[in-house]
Amino acid sequence: MNFDEAVGFYHSLTRFGVKPGLERIEALCAELGEPQKKFKCVHVAGTNGKGSTCTVIASVLRAAGYRVGLYTSPYVLEFRERIQLNGELIPKDVLCSVTQRVAEALETVNARGIFPTEFEAVTAAAFLFYAQSGCDIAVLETGLGGRFDATNIIDSPIASVITSVSLDHTAVLGETVGKIAWEKAGIIKPNRPVITSVRQPREASEVIEKCAKENGSELITVDDAKMFETVSETLFGSDVIYRGNKLHIPFGGEHQRENISLCIACFDVLRNSGFGIPDKAVQNGIANAFIPARTEIMCREPIIILDGSHNMSSTAALAALLKEYLPEQKAVAVMGMMADKDISSSLDNLLPCFSEVIATTPSNPRAMDSDSFACLVRKKGCASIAEKEPCKAVDTAFERAVKLHSAVVVCGSLYLAADVREHMRNEINRRFGAAADAVK
Repeated sequence: MNFDEAVGFYHSLTRFGVKPGLERIEALCAELGEPQKKFKCVHVAGTNGKGSTCTVIASVLRAAGYRVGLYTSPYVLEFRERIQLNGELIPKDVLCSVTQRVAEALETVNARGIFPTEFEAVTAAAFLFYAQSGCDIAVLETGLGGRFDATNIIDSPIASVITSVSLDHTAVLGETVGKIAWEKAGIIKPNRPVITSVRQPREASEVIEKCAKENGSELITVDDAKMFETVSETLFGSDVIYRGNKLHIPFGGEHQRENISLCIACFDVLRNSGFGIPDKAVQNGIANAFIPARTEIMCREPIIILDGSHNMSSTAALAALLKEYLPEQKAVAVMGMMADKDISSSLDNLLPCFSEVIATTPSNPRAMDSDSFACLVRKKGCASIAEKEPCKAVDTAFERAVKLHSAVVVCGSLYLAADVREHMRNEINRRFGAAADAVK
C-alpha cells in the first residue's frame, strides 16, 4: 500500500457517513490489540476552540521534553496533519504500514456486519501509531460531539477539557445548547478532572457541572479575566502576565485567551499527575504554537486574514476581532460555507465588517453554490459577486483590496481554507514581497 492508496482507503469509507456510537471503533480497536489503552492522554471536546487548545497543550508538553501525540480534525492542507507526533506529521511510510493493519482489521469486522466509518478508521490508525511510537502522552480532539465520538473509547484521560459550547451540528447533537453540552460532557470520565471556562453559557455550564458530579470528577472552572493581567493586545496576539511570568499568546482575539486559560489549568492537572512542566516550557510552548486558518494573519501589509470560522459562535468571535482591531476600515471578504450551517446568523455577524463579499464554492459536496451565497449576501444589504473557483475569488479580492487600500478576510469554512491557503501564500509572496513576513 502506497501513500495515495492509504489516503484513498480512508476516503473510501465516507460512504458510511457519520454514525455516532462506539460499537464500531470498539470492535476495530479490539482487532488491533486495544492500542488506545497503551498511552496516556488529554481529551478535548467543545464546539469552538478545540484545535487551538489541543495545539497549545501539545506544544507546551513538547517544550517540556515529552514525546507528544496530537490528533485533530479536520486537516487544512494535508491528510497527515490529523496525526502528529512531536510537531511532525506522521511519516508517509508509517501511515502506510499503520493503514495496512487497520484495513486488515476492518475487513475482519466488516465480515461480522460491522462497518466502521472514515473517522473511526483514522482514529484507530492514530491510536495504533501512538501505541507503537511510545509517546509519553497524546492530546486528542473529538471529531463530533463527545459521548459517542470515536475518540471516547479511551478509558481514563489525565484530564478532560471542554471548550466553548454553542449551536453547531444540531441535526446530530441536538437543537439546544444544553443538549449539545450533554454530548460534549460525555468525555468526562469517573474520578478524572474536567476543565471548562466560566464563559460557558449557563445552560452548558449546568449540564457540565451535573455530569462532573455524577462521575465524581473534580470540576475546574477557569476565569481567564482573573487568571491573566493583560499587558498588550493587538491583531497579532497578546501579552499577559500569569503568576509573575510574561506569556505571549500568538493568536488574536479575546476568545483565544479563554482557550489559553483552559490550557494553563490543564498544565496544573498534568503537574499533579507527575508531569514536569517548567514555567519556561509554558512560555515557549505557547509562544511557538501555530495552527493554520485560525485567525491566521497571512500578511501584514495589507492585512490578510485566513480563518476557518464556520458557525454562529466562531464568526461572532472573528467579527469581534475585526471590529476591535480594524475599526476604521471594512475588509474585502472571500466567503464560502457549507449549506447545512447557520449561514444567515454567520452573515449577520460578519457583514458589518465587510465592504463586499466575493462569494465562492468550497470543494465539498455540502457547500452552498457561489451564486446562491452571493444572492443571500446581497439580500442582507452587502455588495457581493460570485466567483465559483476559490483561488480566483482570492485573486479578485487581492486586486480589489489593493485598489481600496483594504484588508482581506477569507473565511466561512475550513474546507475553503484548505482550497486556498497554499495559493494565498504564493500570491502574497508574489504580489506583496517583503510585506508578507507573517506567512508561515
